[in-house]
Formats: sequence, structure tokens, C-alpha cells
Amino acid sequence: MQKHVRLTLLVFGSTLLSACANFSAGNLFSHYSAQNKELYQAVKEGQYNEAEQALPEQVAGDILDNMEKGRVYLLNERYDESKSAFEASDQAVRIQQDKATISISETATSIGSLAVNDNLDIYRPADYELGFLHLYLGLNYLQDNNLEGAIIEMRRANQVQEQARKEREKELESAQKDMQSKGLTPNIGSVLSNYPDAGKTLQAVQNGYLLYLSALLYEADKSLNDAYVDYRRALAVMPNNAAVIDGAKRVAKRLGMNEDLALLEKRYGKASLIEKDKSRVIVIEEQGVVDALQGWKQTLPLFDSAGNVALYTIALPHYGNHNVESFPVMQLNQTKLNSDLMTDVNAMAQYDLSERMPAIIIRQALRVWAKDELRRNATNEDQLGNALVNIWNTLTEQPDTRSWLTLPGQIKSSSVIVEPGLQTVTLNHKDYQFELKAGHTALVWVSRQGESAIIWHKQLGNIR
Repeated sequence: MQKHVRLTLLVFGSTLLSACANFSAGNLFSHYSAQNKELYQAVKEGQYNEAEQALPEQVAGDILDNMEKGRVYLLNERYDESKSAFEASDQAVRIQQDKATISISETATSIGSLAVNDNLDIYRPADYELGFLHLYLGLNYLQDNNLEGAIIEMRRANQVQEQARKEREKELESAQKDMQSKGLTPNIGSVLSNYPDAGKTLQAVQNGYLLYLSALLYEADKSLNDAYVDYRRALAVMPNNAAVIDGAKRVAKRLGMNEDLALLEKRYGKASLIEKDKSRVIVIEEQGVVDALQGWKQTLPLFDSAGNVALYTIALPHYGNHNVESFPVMQLNQTKLNSDLMTDVNAMAQYDLSERMPAIIIRQALRVWAKDELRRNATNEDQLGNALVNIWNTLTEQPDTRSWLTLPGQIKSSSVIVEPGLQTVTLNHKDYQFELKAGHTALVWVSRQGESAIIWHKQLGNIR
């Protein structure tokens, strides 16, 4: 009996190395997507109040928990709370990034997670998630009519994007060479911005939504050179998006970039500024929710030198079959809006997982070996002890499905020239109205999940 008590203490003791913010029964015996199933489903159905009630508390740490909170509060139109949550996440990211060396506590956490599962390790957000963190901080500033604050966050988000691009430069260049070998038409945006023409690979690395919004806000701030830089980059990412094309041509014309303008007009047609007696409405529309990571388990037999066999369960994260959710077409002034894809968040999430998968598999192999060592050293061929350790290993082997699962699935955009005066946006059989002066542009921001939507607009002034 004492032997099995000692064994139990040894097995549980391996988890004490993981005594950190992520240490909980939920993370021992479940995984992130499973623990947040209620939250995910509520957001997907557009039940924002229910989603707020289901927000995680100390599940994945300050970075990811506050990302989820900030996003749900934004959808529930609690903008002060949203901004505070995103700021808390941003602060936690800064603390993580400012650490010059790995601390003893972080090392212990890593060892403990290796002995149990990766959910106990410190969460390090993906580049695309950091980009969205600053994007949504910027949107909170914009919603509060603080253009300067919004632009600062766009600039910070762009720094994340540039770092991501540099880290993946070789892969993007390889994809570009592959496209060129097939004789595909050069991407004008890539030529103008010196970006690799890597097609969908670039779209999975760079966030067109962020680049376009950044360019638009710079333009509203009369910072046309900065605006043009980001319009070109957005065009490299989404070369067939009408709103991006229009913005790039418009600012190139206003800046007198004649050589660039000639290339743009040859590919996309003549540039024209809106007439003084007309106005423009730009719509950015988020749709749905990004896919949640799922768990995949596989039984792996291990044999020792004596020929004894032990069965272990390894668990890996994966994305299941993806079904694009469709939404009824929005209307502007009783005319259906033609929209273009600006960002596919699912593609970004899947690309990130594919990059991380080799490291995940290596950690799984190390974990299986470590658990087998623990079993053999602890049980000494004792059948009951062997069974206890096997049960513990099976129950605690959980996939690391942590990701920002309340992000939108995709983002679309529209840009329409309209008559000045009262504008009416219709979605879900409801009208949203606002006034627009002649010669001015308004941005309408929409996020749609299920049969629900939030919508607001901002006047961007005389963007011509």
C-alpha cells in the first residue's frame, strides 16, 4: 500500500513543476477548445451576452484570456471593457517579450508541461494574433473618435506584420519562384511594394484587413505617403480587392506618383477622384468565427528491452473540415453590396499551425519517452502501479488547442460612390442610417455572427 502511495505522490509531483497561471484541473484533463466550447458556440450564434457569461477565467493566462475578453466585449458593444482587456493582454505580451532570458519558473513550467501536456506551458501568441490584438485596440480608439490612438496601434500592428514577413522571407520567395515558373501574371502590388509575389502563401502571412485599415486611417489623417505604403502592401496581399485597388490608385494620383499610377491604370483601369457633389461609403464586414482547433488522439505502443509493452496516447491539435459560413448580402440604399474578400483568418490560423507542427511532434515524442521512463522507474514491473501510471498518462495527454477562437472567420470589403445625404445600410432586415456630406467618405464597420450583427460608422472627412 505504501508503495502505491509513493507512486501516486511521484506521478502527481511531476505536475508540481507546472504550478503556474495555467495550472488547473481543466488544463490537466481537458484542452482549450473543449473548455471554451460554450463560449465559442455563443459567439458563432451571435449570442454576445451569453458569450460574455462564458468568458474564461485563468484558463490560458493573461495574454489569451484577455484577447478573448476584449473581442467578446467589443461584439457586445462594451467598448471601455474591451479596450481595457486588450490593454491587459498587450501588457502581458510586453512583459513576455521583454524578458531577456528564460526564468527558472518558465523552465520549470516547460519541464512540467513536457511531463504532462503542453497546455501547462506559457502561451505564446501567433504573429497573426498579435496583429489582430493591435488592430482591435486601434478599432476601439477609432470607435472613441481617437484617430491618433488608432494610427499608433496600426503602426504597432504593422511592425508585427513586417517581422513575420522577414522571418518567412525564404519561404515566400520560394513560393514566388514557383508562381513565376508557371507563368502567372505578376502582382502589381508586389512590384510596387517590393513584396514577394507569393499568392495565397503571402495572404496566410500578411493581414490584408490590417494593411487596408491602416492605409485608410493614414489617408484620413492626410498622411498620404504612409497611406500609399500600406495600400501597396495591401494590394500585394489582395490584388483583386476593389476597395484596395481604388485606394492605391486614388492616393497614387493625389501624390503624383506617375510611374506607379501608369502601372496601376494599365492593370486596373483609370484612376478617378470622387466628384465634389458625390460621396463614398466604405464597408468593412467581418463574418463568422474562425475555426477552433480540435484534438486528434492516437494510441502508441512502446516496448522495453524485456519485451514488455505499454500503450500511450499521444494528442495533437488539428483543424477539421472547414465549411464557409454564408450570410445574406448587405444592402446600401436598397442596392446589394458587392464585396470582396480581404482576409481569410482560417488560412492564417492553419498556416500558423503547419509552421508549429514539427516542434509539437518533437515535444510529443519527448513526452512519450519521458512518461515511459517515469512508468518504468516508478513501477518496477508492478502491474497495479503500471496500470495507475498508464491511466494517469492517458487522462493527462491533451492536445494544445490554444488559439484566439473568437476571431472572425473572414473579412470582406466594399467601396461605393453614393449621393450625399442620408445613407441606409440594411442587414438582417434592419436599417442603420447616417448622414454623409458631399465630397466626404464614411467608414462603416460591421461584425456578423449567426443572425446578429453590430454596426457603427465613422466620418473620415474629404478623402477624395
